[in-house]
Amino acid sequence: MPEALWTAQEIADATGGQVAGDFSVTGISIDTRTVEPGDLFVPLVGARDGHDFVWQAVASGATGVLAAKPVGVPAVMVEDTFKALEALGVAARERAPQCKRGAVTGSVGKTSVTRAVEAGLRLAGKAHASVKSYNNHIGVPLTLARMPRDTERAVFEVGMNHADEITPLSQFVRPHAVAITTVGPVHLENFENEEGVARAKAEIFAGLEPGGIAVLNADNPWFELLSAEAAKVGALVWSFGEAEGATARLTGFSVEGEGATVSVELRGEALRFPIRQTGVHWGPNSLCVLLMLEALDVPRETALAALAAFAPIEGRGAEKTIRIDGGAFTLVDESYNANPVSMQAALKTLGAREVAGRRVVALTDMLELGESSDAFHAELAGPIARANVDVVFLAGVHMKSLWEALPPTRRGGYAEVTEKLTTQLAEAIRPGDVVMVKGSNGSRAGVLAGALAALDLGEQG
Repeated sequence: MPEALWTAQEIADATGGQVAGDFSVTGISIDTRTVEPGDLFVPLVGARDGHDFVWQAVASGATGVLAAKPVGVPAVMVEDTFKALEALGVAARERAPQCKRGAVTGSVGKTSVTRAVEAGLRLAGKAHASVKSYNNHIGVPLTLARMPRDTERAVFEVGMNHADEITPLSQFVRPHAVAITTVGPVHLENFENEEGVARAKAEIFAGLEPGGIAVLNADNPWFELLSAEAAKVGALVWSFGEAEGATARLTGFSVEGEGATVSVELRGEALRFPIRQTGVHWGPNSLCVLLMLEALDVPRETALAALAAFAPIEGRGAEKTIRIDGGAFTLVDESYNANPVSMQAALKTLGAREVAGRRVVALTDMLELGESSDAFHAELAGPIARANVDVVFLAGVHMKSLWEALPPTRRGGYAEVTEKLTTQLAEAIRPGDVVMVKGSNGSRAGVLAGALAALDLGEQG
């Protein structure tokens, strides 16, 4: 039997609630689809009232409920379930004073970097981390509330698409170390300019513990601004990138088979280490991970072992060999998200790799880019040409701008609706091709990746 995460009385003490039936829980869920036996179910009130689904949660094994209405099952009664969840998160942090906490944000790469940091923390001892991309006003308190009392190290992903979102999340986590992977033109529809995005990312410093460490991208145009904001809270800045003077300076990145070797000068010491990633952005990303793990007291040998074993995440660069008539092609699945920065990095990576057949890309709209969206899409024609991409398939209203900017020799197919591109894309693939699928999650790039994966004769047989 797993150790109790919370008892009913502990939940009541943390939230100011009243125990209505004794119980203990080993996990927490806010969604009946993810409830596991032993969970506390927290019914939130939004477009629908989560209290309407308590019976489903109990049927799935929930042993208690954090409720604002009578529910007829063991519960802790509170006035507001969301505020109670926040209070439970704060209580979880305060009951684990031994825990070193890290937080990661950035316009690109925050989920992958968080996952890689998590891998190092788990190798080093009792660790806790965000699941999926639980990085918003609900996901961060939920992740905190799920943190076991004996956790030694934890890492939290923190996201935003408006100003003033990250400040309260950072203040919940109270991190000892934070990382901003990079700042780029993302969520621009909610900001006047890119500086606004940078200042919103700098909110990550708001909750930094005294004497905390800020890990920043020395190659980013906003490095000086971010460093100055970090200095205002007394943070120690550690930097990564190719820039002279970076704490961890990237001196080489060479792709070898299904991985790469990273060369770095770390505080004057030359290091080379392997990673299981081929994307060029994993040069700086791996240095960000290395510094974050150091800041969270993970031994370097453990950090390097974690990086050597960390595999690409599905939808974020994971590769798959798809067997078709006459041979096979390689699917590079980058379908989880996209913006101008990550698009250019992914295209540069594709251009750098050896291919037996053609380089093919299937792209869907990048979202939340504001008034300049069509221009950002059209500008991808340059990186596509530099990557020597042979055929381009595009879906979405904004991708029409890129379609018009491409020479006819590169045009493979266009559809305004993603689902209408699947057939012509699938029919065009040949053995030996390397096919990269990338786009924003909201523009359904995953549909294209799924259609290509479904061609696998091995899976069908």
